[in-house]
Amino acid sequence: MDALTLHRFHFAFTVTYHYLFPQLTMGLALLIVILKTKGLRPGGEIYNRAARFWAKIFAINFAMGVVTGIPMEFQFGTNWAVFSKAAGGVIGQTLAMEGVFSFFLESTFLGLFLFGEKRLGPKGHWFAAFMVFLGSWLSGYFIVATNAWMQHPVGYTLTSDGQIVLASLSALLLNPWLLWQYLHTMIGSVVTAAFVMAGIGAFYLLSRKHEDYAREFLRLGVTAGFISSVLMLFPTGDAQGKNIARYQPVTLAAMEGLFETQQGAPIAILGQPDMEKKKLDNPLLVPRALSFITYLRWNAEVRGLDAFPEDQWPDNIPLLYYSYHIMVGLGTIFIALMTVSFWMLRRNRLYQARRWLWVIMLAIPFPYIANTAGWTTAELGRQPWLIYGLMRTGEGASMNVSSGNALFTLIGFMGMYTVLSILFLFLVRREIEHGPAPVHGPDAPSAH
Repeated sequence: MDALTLHRFHFAFTVTYHYLFPQLTMGLALLIVILKTKGLRPGGEIYNRAARFWAKIFAINFAMGVVTGIPMEFQFGTNWAVFSKAAGGVIGQTLAMEGVFSFFLESTFLGLFLFGEKRLGPKGHWFAAFMVFLGSWLSGYFIVATNAWMQHPVGYTLTSDGQIVLASLSALLLNPWLLWQYLHTMIGSVVTAAFVMAGIGAFYLLSRKHEDYAREFLRLGVTAGFISSVLMLFPTGDAQGKNIARYQPVTLAAMEGLFETQQGAPIAILGQPDMEKKKLDNPLLVPRALSFITYLRWNAEVRGLDAFPEDQWPDNIPLLYYSYHIMVGLGTIFIALMTVSFWMLRRNRLYQARRWLWVIMLAIPFPYIANTAGWTTAELGRQPWLIYGLMRTGEGASMNVSSGNALFTLIGFMGMYTVLSILFLFLVRREIEHGPAPVHGPDAPSAH
């Protein structure tokens, strides 16, 4: 295996593993603020205790995110030195802002939230929770802004020696690609957090433990999951799809398995890309749907892969196609699952429906899969460009890191992350088994 392939797989591995943790913390930060807001009401101690419980889960994931996130920034200098030298003047801005403005904000107030409740008082503790939320969502903004610039570079100039220099900070931070990608990413994190919270609530009800908390977890998790799952489809998913059609039309064709330009182009629900024959095998099509969704006209022309030179096609079209369809398919399932769950919640049937509680509990891993498939779609879709239209992926890799060195460090990271995974699962399991602290006296919730 050549060095470039190993560099790409190395970064794909580390970033995929890393994103397992911030996708929960970013969404959970919002849900903790909602719990703390309810806790400000009279008799709201159960919500405060629930917020403390989830803050412990948040802290474990936050620590794992820090430990696994730092090596990625070093990889820019080790595995992708040419890219870092050329584009560091641009992406260095957003990465530095993420560290200075958001990471320190989030970590500082997380410490206050975890250990300063008695001194801060109810309103001060709520404010700490809000600042953790603000810091985590600011962090997401700057990271997504970095990726959005690589997807759609704006606000830069090229020097005579090939360096990319930032010309407009406002253009970088208000990139037309950024808004919908950011909202789609952050709402995706809320989906993950909502499924985890609802799933843990279902687990407690099925185990007949912490049942009052379990009902609150299910109520908030199902409500947030229903709203966020719908928002993932529209408007955020729809608008991001239109961004791709406008700025990366070859990516849209590859995602949809559209090999030939068509008027009234269909959407492929199922099918297998055949790259030798350049067609989709065994397709299950919805006629004209792609034209309407993309351009709001049933007979609109959608350019297929045949409209672009093959050296502009994404490197791995089958994997891109399957990743996209996994993301969309799971998103559709999430909407259906949470719609049924919300309907049952409103009819006071959810807490007694043990079979459906099993479904909610077993659904916990699937938002992680969907978010991973979504980012895989975004990154594979940008190929063969590292910076779209400016730098090809092969041009950005380090020249002096051999395949042997890359493989050695990759194996080392895999071993280290295996140990970290065991530690993470042990700590989370311990917190779940311990559960929220019981509530007694006048603050205890009444029977549901």
